[in-house]
Amino acid sequence: MNASAFIGQDAAWREWSLALQSDRLHHAWLLAGAKGLGKGGFALAAASELVREGGAPVDPASHPDIHVLSHLPATDDEAKKKADGKPYQTKRNITVDQIRGMIRRLSTKPTMGSRRAIVIDPADDLEKGAVNALLKALEEPPAGTFFLLIAHQPGRLLPTVRSRCRVLRFAPLGPDELGAVLRRDHPEADAALREAAVAAADGSPGLALAVVEHDLARIHALMMRILHLGDDDLRARGELADAMGARPSRDRQLAVLELARATLASQLREASPHRQAALIEAHSTLTRLSAQAPTYNFDAGLLILEIGGLLASAAMPRDAARHP
Repeated sequence: MNASAFIGQDAAWREWSLALQSDRLHHAWLLAGAKGLGKGGFALAAASELVREGGAPVDPASHPDIHVLSHLPATDDEAKKKADGKPYQTKRNITVDQIRGMIRRLSTKPTMGSRRAIVIDPADDLEKGAVNALLKALEEPPAGTFFLLIAHQPGRLLPTVRSRCRVLRFAPLGPDELGAVLRRDHPEADAALREAAVAAADGSPGLALAVVEHDLARIHALMMRILHLGDDDLRARGELADAMGARPSRDRQLAVLELARATLASQLREASPHRQAALIEAHSTLTRLSAQAPTYNFDAGLLILEIGGLLASAAMPRDAARHP
């Protein structure tokens, strides 16, 4: 594994590699940065390097000393969908039972070598009881056990958890780096779509890929139109609903929610204090909707109208829109 696999995150990989080569590797790492920067893939690659014995390749999905804790399927029926490779709904949080089960495994030695990795993705979504249980493991980690905690919003974690971790920060990517990600993963995509994805992504490769995969360029253009011109006659919201489609997949709905959040965030840097307050309020509501979307069956038509309404509530004042 090398830094070239993580376009734009080579500094983070160098920091991890140097630490891995040292005699005193810290036992807990906090991978911090906005959603969509590749922290999950990075954690799996880092875990693979951590447990590697000799030169043998490591598959993080099946290695017995790499344990990944993430959202479980919401119900038994959803678990069956997951087993069949179908889209499935998840629980809202990583539960205390998952953490307790992980802690019980720590009472035994690693299976294949001297190290094991615990990846929690994302640590932001741990239940309160799960955080307290994890804290005990972080305070007294068994020998050879290393934690990789992924955090999209590190501020949501307890200070006592953050203080026990070495922070590895992930920065947004620049336009050239985003373009390189899209050319690597979607070489067949139209150049205009890739260009629109870079403009929409606000530095997030995950979002840029989603824009290409779900063809969201028109939706982004409509979002920007609402933010700059408002939508008093509801016409733009109707066009948004048409662009969304009558029966969009859950993945498409989640991608549109993330796109709306990023679009709002991109306006904050140059907004007046009054408009910043409206942007932040709309962004907070979208963040709540994004957290609920994986576990709730939203009506797709109502959801896109809600998104359009939130964008309209944060629209640029008309005088500023006429005189940029």
